[in-house]
Amino acid sequence: MAKLDPNRSECAFTDFKAPYDRDQAVMEANRCLYCHDAPCVTACPTSIEIPEFIRKISTGNVRGAARTIFDANIHGMSCARVCPVEVLCVGACVHNLQHVPPIQIGKLQRYATDIAYAQRWQFFEAGAATGTSVGLVGAGPASLACAHELRRLGHACTIYEKRAVPGGLDTTGVAPYKMRADQSLDEVEWIMGIGGIELRTGVEVGSRPSWAELQAQHDALFLGFGLGVDTPLSIPGEELAGVWGAVEFIERLKLGKVAVSTVRNAVVVGGGNTAIDAVRELLGLGARTVTMLYRGTEAKMSGYGHEWEAALVEGARALWQALPVAVLGRDRVEGLRCLRVDDDKRPVQGTEFELEADLVLVAIGQAKLGELVAGLPGVGVERGRILVDGEGRTGNAKIWAGGDCTNGGMEVVNASAEGKRAARSIHAALKGGEKGTQGHG
Repeated sequence: MAKLDPNRSECAFTDFKAPYDRDQAVMEANRCLYCHDAPCVTACPTSIEIPEFIRKISTGNVRGAARTIFDANIHGMSCARVCPVEVLCVGACVHNLQHVPPIQIGKLQRYATDIAYAQRWQFFEAGAATGTSVGLVGAGPASLACAHELRRLGHACTIYEKRAVPGGLDTTGVAPYKMRADQSLDEVEWIMGIGGIELRTGVEVGSRPSWAELQAQHDALFLGFGLGVDTPLSIPGEELAGVWGAVEFIERLKLGKVAVSTVRNAVVVGGGNTAIDAVRELLGLGARTVTMLYRGTEAKMSGYGHEWEAALVEGARALWQALPVAVLGRDRVEGLRCLRVDDDKRPVQGTEFELEADLVLVAIGQAKLGELVAGLPGVGVERGRILVDGEGRTGNAKIWAGGDCTNGGMEVVNASAEGKRAARSIHAALKGGEKGTQGHG
């Protein structure tokens, strides 16, 4: 597996949420009511038996707790760090209804899974060989979860990844104060510890090998290649030095080095979670002033409120209901020309103003990659997303898909759940069960 630069920029960050020690974990676990039909389980896309693993922590059975977590979600370690638990399991905790602090499920999950990783516990082994082979495109959470489940069921797996490093956005895109790239690569290695998963990096499917060659080599395919490049603003001056796509910039700071400490005025355009992450990362790397510029209101931004509150504590600024219409500067960005917008996000003429900026990150979305499979018979695409049914099946009986390339960009936990669900459908098909049917949105 590729080696990371030990001096990469993300190493400047430490954990935003400190982990529990043993006493803290046991005390928190003992607050749990161990609900029957627990709403926290329903809120988890991977349906981890949360009361069960918490009870095991309370009795000192950490190995059993970790097994319960990983049996449902093989990405239990990374999800403990990156899941928006405030709007998932923790947000659903019944303690919220009693005006009592909710159980810190993510921190308890991290406690158990971190010990499992430190001890290098392996809970799963490959099933008896079926003689069948599955090719998986993309080495992100969806494909890794799919491959791991397929190996438990005995199918040989080969993952094709165009980057030099696997892990998808867990490696290249997660905010480093939540999880660093080396931790993601450790997770990939741990997942592949089941054996029988071949990883081929630096491979761009569609050219070498072609889709036809890939289909000929495998009995089934799983598409988990995520999203594409940052969506541009498409305004004059965007080509100037100092204007970056936010996802590209975050990947550079996670895998290499970026210079931010001399930046006086940074502007992040967008109002989603990537924009908020970029704001916090710029502040953490030493940018003096960081402003999030969003065409909507604070109440209607798509980014999580708890993440924005943390950014405000760290010194972030915001400019609401503003739209950039041009990047200013000669060879390098010097500012943005903007217009105010109304409540329907329409520009208001006569409200033009200029905003100083020597660094601009654009975080308004990513390209969908559905066109990559345009030549595959039976694989439907709508608005750039691959169409699948509830089991991840496309309209081609040999092809399944999951993760961001089908859902348009959700959480790691969703991708992991979709990959595992597809694996079981693939297994049923390869074993002579129900064949793939026409996919739908």
